[in-house]
Amino acid sequence: MESVVTPENEVHFNEVASAALQQTLAQHRYSKVVLLVDENTETHCLPVFTELVPMQPDGVITIKAGEQFKTISACVPVWQTLSELGCDRKSLLLNLGGGVVTDLGGFVASTFKRGIDFINIPTTLLAMVDAAIGGKTGVDLGTLKNQVGVIVQPKMILAFPKFLKTLDQRQVVSGFAEMLKHGLIRDHSYWNSLAGGTDFTATAHIKTSIQLKSEVVSQDPLETGIRKTLNFGHTLGHAIESYFLKAPKRSALLHGEAIAIGMILEGYLSHQLTGLSKVELDEIKRVFLTHFKKKSISTQDQEIIIDLLKHDKKNTHGNINFVLLNTIGDAATDIQVPPHLFHEAFKYYKE
Repeated sequence: MESVVTPENEVHFNEVASAALQQTLAQHRYSKVVLLVDENTETHCLPVFTELVPMQPDGVITIKAGEQFKTISACVPVWQTLSELGCDRKSLLLNLGGGVVTDLGGFVASTFKRGIDFINIPTTLLAMVDAAIGGKTGVDLGTLKNQVGVIVQPKMILAFPKFLKTLDQRQVVSGFAEMLKHGLIRDHSYWNSLAGGTDFTATAHIKTSIQLKSEVVSQDPLETGIRKTLNFGHTLGHAIESYFLKAPKRSALLHGEAIAIGMILEGYLSHQLTGLSKVELDEIKRVFLTHFKKKSISTQDQEIIIDLLKHDKKNTHGNINFVLLNTIGDAATDIQVPPHLFHEAFKYYKE
């Protein structure tokens, strides 16, 4: 598998990734190299990483696993440990994990000593094709997603598909939701190739998703225009994810599971507002419900979820801005939605 290199992102795979890391360590002569993991990646991925990359870090920092621990309070002991290890502005942080580790680790690195280098080494499919790429770092504020953070690009991203063998099927399918999103917003033929398949970790598909996201980030690194399209499904999806995180007697959803619901809902809004055909809308719903079990969302649940929309990061001047589809493969940004359509969208999802 070849590398994917753009002005903003540098993604290397397998043996090339290992060589790229060795070369970077030799060139920069970092004062300290520290590895950040969570409890899961420490157990399942760290042994694999030490086989793939012959290096000895100056320290390993472990955080708790799970979105509920992606908070500012979780950053404090990481900053403290970096300081105790003697890290300075010429140190390097390696983030080995899924989206929580790469988001939080990137934020920690970007703020420690006002910024040190970091490299993302994604271990989940979702992180590999999405979260680790593009420089979005940050933490949640309570259950509100990604409210505090900065956009800072990693030195590089190292992708080892071997890590995907450590995942359970639910985690794999969660990452597949983001791959389907890339097809919906950028490439109809890619959507078609994914929609009828079951090989979620096919090397060619992983590379295509990385290429598509990297191209968008390269054109708009600070999300002032086209990069907003990557948020399709995320406005309602993040609100749903936040709701399921805090709701009593409801099990938390994985990111991709919430975003899958969000894409069906925002597909309906697209049909109503930006011309997405009913045929394509029904196709989107069918594909997602093939892979993601429908969740029960009551009218009362909907009201809470809709209220959470006011915290979405894309909002400006009190307006909730959506990314919607003109057609599969073509997205529109900054679309405002009449409130009555939200309940109609949930009704379509439930049908």
